[in-house]
Amino acid sequence: MGFDLDGLQAAVAVHGRVARVVIARIEGSSPREVGAAMLVWDGGQSGTIGGGALEFMAAQEARGPGTDRLSTHALGPEMGQCCGGRITLLREVYDAARVAKLGQDVIARSTDGSEMPLAVKRLLARARAQGQPPEAQLIQGWMVEPVHHPETPLWIWGAGHVGRAMVDVLAPLPDLAIIWVDTAPERFPERIAPGVTALPAAQPALLAQHAPHNAQHLILTYSHALDLELCHALLQRGFARCGLIGSQTKWARFRSRLAALGHASESIARIDCPIGDPSLGKHPQAIAISVAGAILLEKGRKTPQYKEKTG
Repeated sequence: MGFDLDGLQAAVAVHGRVARVVIARIEGSSPREVGAAMLVWDGGQSGTIGGGALEFMAAQEARGPGTDRLSTHALGPEMGQCCGGRITLLREVYDAARVAKLGQDVIARSTDGSEMPLAVKRLLARARAQGQPPEAQLIQGWMVEPVHHPETPLWIWGAGHVGRAMVDVLAPLPDLAIIWVDTAPERFPERIAPGVTALPAAQPALLAQHAPHNAQHLILTYSHALDLELCHALLQRGFARCGLIGSQTKWARFRSRLAALGHASESIARIDCPIGDPSLGKHPQAIAISVAGAILLEKGRKTPQYKEKTG
């Protein structure tokens, strides 16, 4: 996760003055990682830095007077929390003018008015040279955060009950760039979650050739014929992962028909059907939760595990 610039821009557009509170440094254990952030405005907030009492205190202070502030808190003695670590929080107050000045890839700024130190210059130069964003961190009075860009393209085909449940559950996850496809605009709900791109198409299968090769796909349309057409098109295009809603009987028929269309059995086997954990039931939200769990588990296997920092 990085600096959610889109989320900040949207919040400022609606609420005007918005405080952003981010975990800048951790000593010992912590409920969240460095870079975890929340937005706070009069009457509401979004995101979380975790910790219950810590978050409540930080939100209360963020709504108060004042501007930017760096503060350190002992979770045990000060907050009565079991983590026992020390957390440094950075509070920054944003309006439209300030948001407009932020960078688009890495946001590095002073918390104490100091000039950019050599260590930060080297970090930014190395990130540019390697094409890899730096980790969120506080260095010699400067807070450095990469701007968050979703890493995983996810195409959801179908805006029926299961498709809507999928979007409701998956849209809040920070690393998914969701493209939502169905055959007509009226098939989508009136309100669509921020960050989700609704794409009506009379012939959805024609869009398959435009999907990135590293995209994940969930096929959930109202038509078995369209489902089959999408499976065929995506097997031709290539994908990172593909799931199809259906029963074992449906999948047996699809395997036969896809083989007749010229696809090798090992290629066909890359499509998961049925999706989700059948033991959780067939309710749309149950399917969505199950699929979301599988996506998170897969991501967890590829991501280095967070380790507590010790002071």
